[in-house]
Amino acid sequence: MGTTSFCLCGCVDQASVGIIERWGRFERLAQPGFHFFNCLAGQFLAGVLSTRIHSLDVRCETKTKDNVFVHLICSIQYRVVKENADDAFYELANPREQIQAYVFDVVRALVPRITLDDLFEQKSDVAKAVLEELEKVMGAYGYSIEHILMVDIIPDDTVRKAMNEINAAQRLQLASVYKGEAEKVFLVKKAEAEAEAKYLGGVGVARQRQAITDGLRENILEFAHKVEGTSSKEVMDLIMITQYFDTIKDLGNSSKNTTIFIPHGPGHVRDIGDQIRNGMMEASSAQIDQQ
Repeated sequence: MGTTSFCLCGCVDQASVGIIERWGRFERLAQPGFHFFNCLAGQFLAGVLSTRIHSLDVRCETKTKDNVFVHLICSIQYRVVKENADDAFYELANPREQIQAYVFDVVRALVPRITLDDLFEQKSDVAKAVLEELEKVMGAYGYSIEHILMVDIIPDDTVRKAMNEINAAQRLQLASVYKGEAEKVFLVKKAEAEAEAKYLGGVGVARQRQAITDGLRENILEFAHKVEGTSSKEVMDLIMITQYFDTIKDLGNSSKNTTIFIPHGPGHVRDIGDQIRNGMMEASSAQIDQQ
């Protein structure tokens, strides 16, 4: 807004409008360009208003429905309506304070009815309500409200910290659920693998025992056929003693063993030999008696 100027001519810049008065009374609007004024008739340029868009940031403190104090930062873009520039020049002495006062009034009437979480989601609704109120009021004074942006919502530091902790706890809880599900799947698959391995191991042992049994049967039949006077039991005892000593030999030759505990003493070996010899003698005596 310019000051009163008493001169014969004047220039109004582009994107501006001049206010021309005659003897202190509004006469007409001056469009951008060069103008002559008749000072003798009391005509002069009272002031110049810019029709460019202006920006005003309003910081308002209020509380939400759940009693959380927040700071809202609203950015208001407004301009002077060229056709109503005389209303803007004469009606309002400080339009910025007027706009700020209406923003405070609307925000502090609307936000206390909304919770903090809903406020973040409905900030566009708050901006729309402020826009409707300002358009209705400021339009009567020759101002047009172009846009209103809810730039930021700033809760108290302790509230923000609590919200972050709640969010972190929820994410940790969700991560624990996923981790538990993963461990469950791992344990189930591991149990299935162990069951399958035990089954296959049992099949292998059964086949191994079947092969051992078949081999022993063939050895017993072949030995009894070639050595006359021996029974199947005698041959079986001899084979068992041979396997017993082979097992002890394998244990002693194993590179992974440093100490071997065998549950028998030297007398046991003699007992085994006596048992074999007695068995052979008893078998021969039985054959003589039968003859």
